[in-house]
Amino acid sequence: MNHVESIRHQYSTNADSYRTSNYHSSAPDLEVLREVAQLQGTERVLDIGTGTGHTALAVAQGANHVVGIDLTPQMLEQARQLAAERQITNVTFEEGDAQRLRYEDDSFDVVTCRVCAHHFADPLATVRESARVLRPGGCILWLDSVVPADPAQDTFLNTIELLRDPSHVRDFSISQWQAMFAEVGLAAEVAGQWATDLPFDDWTDRQSTAEEARVMLRQLFHTATSAVREAFRIRTDPYAFDIPIVLLRAS
Repeated sequence: MNHVESIRHQYSTNADSYRTSNYHSSAPDLEVLREVAQLQGTERVLDIGTGTGHTALAVAQGANHVVGIDLTPQMLEQARQLAAERQITNVTFEEGDAQRLRYEDDSFDVVTCRVCAHHFADPLATVRESARVLRPGGCILWLDSVVPADPAQDTFLNTIELLRDPSHVRDFSISQWQAMFAEVGLAAEVAGQWATDLPFDDWTDRQSTAEEARVMLRQLFHTATSAVREAFRIRTDPYAFDIPIVLLRAS
């Protein structure tokens, strides 16, 4: 199957898990993102890779209207149900590809992308499209896991991410993302940076990771070098690790 089919396969079967995921629905970074956005109630916002809508629904509270797009219809259906349950009416969910946006130039005041960019087969194309639809004076808020500068730590994180989720493409470094934004004429500043604790069972259950992959992941945790163990605060009783997260504000 191609990459789009891989994403749809992976997330169509796990849509309900993402709707109820505490990591996606109530993590502190949602409030940080809203604070950095500084919405005044007049903005039109595009949330790319919206999934089950947690980010779109969070920013809708301060925006005029939010459009959330995703490749997977089942994820969007969960998002629409959440919006109805919360009686949030200023948000629209549409099927769409972040690498080929259907919207006109200068259509949105803010573009958000949260915990999704590591799935983009062509991340520069997505950055370019996000910049194209952004109105002058607007901003892009880009929140995702990132790799440290150390090559061994980079390899470790991307290896375990791919084992857990076959639709994973790559976690980039902060400087690599900043270079992509610079290529489309935007300056991306670090607006927030932290590590998020990921309990192993919750992390793998959310993706219905196969047991053979879980065995390999546990083995990688056990055999990691001391530098890797320290970088990601790897624990094995119970299994857990920290994943580095950054929020970039590009304008």
